Amino acid sequence: MIKPMELVIFDCDGVLVDSERIAVRVHVALGAELGWPLTEAEVIENFVGRSSRSIGEQITARVGRETADLWSDRFVKMHEEEVDAGLEPVDGLPEALDAITLPSCVASSGSHEKMRHTLGRTGLYDRFAGRIYSAGEVAAGKPAPDLFLHAARQLGVDPAACAVVEDSRPGVEAARAAGMRSFGYAGGLTPAERLAGPGTVVFSDMRQLPGLLAGLR
Repeated sequence: MIKPMELVIFDCDGVLVDSERIAVRVHVALGAELGWPLTEAEVIENFVGRSSRSIGEQITARVGRETADLWSDRFVKMHEEEVDAGLEPVDGLPEALDAITLPSCVASSGSHEKMRHTLGRTGLYDRFAGRIYSAGEVAAGKPAPDLFLHAARQLGVDPAACAVVEDSRPGVEAARAAGMRSFGYAGGLTPAERLAGPGTVVFSDMRQLPGLLAGLR
């Protein structure tokens, strides 16, 4: 028997705030400068949806620890500057949040510091304050299920009663591994076919989300 939904778990970057485009641009620029030329498609494939720890490990393996540390420091500074220059919520997201009546939380590969900045810059932080979880709190980041299971546990909700909204392949894979239903947002950088899979509804306009969630109740 399918359990009714009790909790919506939102990813942050690319689902709530339109920050993945910024991150991809910055990684491409840094890679060209620091010895690992990357296309946008390669950054999306290797980095999007993954924790800072996972990204750092990949960069270290390619360019060495010293350069990877410089890359990380430069990324934080450049990302913050671009966020402050004009980060916006994902198109249609505020309207979707207004129409969703289920309890919700955020579970992101980003750090708490980063989410305070991006969610704060877009006026979304107060909507989720006290219900924001980071991959830094668990042993393994996405595509492992740890983060989503941690969020459900903290809020006392059965994983089978959770729906996850994600925009990356590692994210939807983590939701499936956690035994949660997932909604893959294909209006960002990840192609729809990369999000499709068992237990996943793929959609392209965030304004569709309230109706899709309502269909599970």
